[in-house]
Amino acid sequence: MSYGVVWFKRDLRLHDHAALTAASIDGRLLCLYIIEPDLWRQADASSQHYHFMLECLQDLSDSLAHRGGKLLVRIGEPVAVLEQLHRAAPFTALYSHEETGNGFTFERDKAVARWCLRRGVVWREYPQTGVIRRLTNRDGWAARWESFVAQPCLPAPSLSGIPLPQPSQTWPTAEELGVFPFNPPARQLGGRRRAIAVLRDFLEQRSAQYRGGISSPLSAPTACSRLSPYLAAGCLSLREIVQATRRQMARLPKENTRQRKGLQAFISRLHWHCHFMQKLESEPEIEWRNMHRGYDGLRENEHNEAQLAALMAGRTGWPLVDACVAMLNHTGWLNFRMRAMLVSVAAYPLWLHWRPVGLWLARAFLDYEPGIHWSQLQMQSGTTGINATRVYNPVKQAMDHDPQGRFVRRWLPALRQVPDVWLFEPWKMPDELRQRYGLDQAGWPAKPPVELESATRAAKQRLHGLRKQPAVRAGKAAVVNRHGSRQAVPAARRGNAATAFQQQLGLPLADD
Repeated sequence: MSYGVVWFKRDLRLHDHAALTAASIDGRLLCLYIIEPDLWRQADASSQHYHFMLECLQDLSDSLAHRGGKLLVRIGEPVAVLEQLHRAAPFTALYSHEETGNGFTFERDKAVARWCLRRGVVWREYPQTGVIRRLTNRDGWAARWESFVAQPCLPAPSLSGIPLPQPSQTWPTAEELGVFPFNPPARQLGGRRRAIAVLRDFLEQRSAQYRGGISSPLSAPTACSRLSPYLAAGCLSLREIVQATRRQMARLPKENTRQRKGLQAFISRLHWHCHFMQKLESEPEIEWRNMHRGYDGLRENEHNEAQLAALMAGRTGWPLVDACVAMLNHTGWLNFRMRAMLVSVAAYPLWLHWRPVGLWLARAFLDYEPGIHWSQLQMQSGTTGINATRVYNPVKQAMDHDPQGRFVRRWLPALRQVPDVWLFEPWKMPDELRQRYGLDQAGWPAKPPVELESATRAAKQRLHGLRKQPAVRAGKAAVVNRHGSRQAVPAARRGNAATAFQQQLGLPLADD
């Protein structure tokens, strides 16, 4: 019996699934998901990611069952699982999407490729984002991204499955796997059905708030699309989201400029989503080493564990910072500006290295996407060598984006009675007022770990002093060539890639 195995990873859907479609065209198939204990014990994983994945997996399994199919779930290291499956019922091909994941998944995929070569199994991988494998520089990247998202979405295919050669194993708990225990009580729930509902709600209603609403922590929870965790897990494809957004724009009345501009800005963010993932794909080492090697040694030897602990606990004494940590601990989500502010505070006044900060935030962000995450950690910390210094003053950010203190008071009960004049700088209050408003009783820090202005100024001087050195300046060109953005190419050049993609899968050249 000849058949192919479709290996689901972070692509938990049936629609617009190139690997599944190709396998269904080639013949009989088996749908496989592998729960990898070693992957879930990595330092960037937490139990919220695992629970979210299980919710997505249940949705996927239900969708397959509705079509008469089954999902085989096995537990173990992928090479061992594939070997056991191959011995039970030899297969000729393995189908999956390309993955731009952490270093563990990169090494795992290389091991799977070696196993396929030994066993004579053809491994066919397909892109599911605008990220391009084996890219040497960014010339023409924007045009290729546009060609990819313009290709027709693939419908869920008809499936010709085989009887499961092995039983599915019971899904272990996060505790049994030893996953880092962090599962916020108000995190988003997983699954394609929920993802579609969130997408529709955003496109039809909330997108009108997108421009102007995504920066403030007060308005961002509803103004932002909230699609990022579903995109990270692959419940929705990038192409589905882009095309649904463009269809919604086409339906809008011409006078509805607010929502139209919101959707245009959203598509721009989707472009940047892949732009940053491409950086990790092109240089996997940026997960653990500086993008510009001239910045090696800048912070590595001066890491302050006590200050990192205060930041992670939301006990820095800077109210907006600590309120953001409280929200993150409750929801697993923050808007982009507040994320950037947290990293800025860590990198500059606290002078923390981006790697341990990044591991903490990777566990805390439900929508953790390695390519975006590590690129942003380095950009916000100033170690890319090609980006302007981004320093966010947490007091000014509070005044700009929470002027009445509603966000701070919501998430920090200890400060709810503090008057506005002291709210964002409570360390300046006289001792008698601290007593009156109960800050000492609540254990609120007497002052931040460093003096904000002087520590930030000293950090910027150190960074800029290094940046001016001839050797560091000389190394910038190589980083730009590999990672710098390029101008978009006109849409007139987009057609050929879409045609080639459909022909590759053996599909008719018809619209979705």
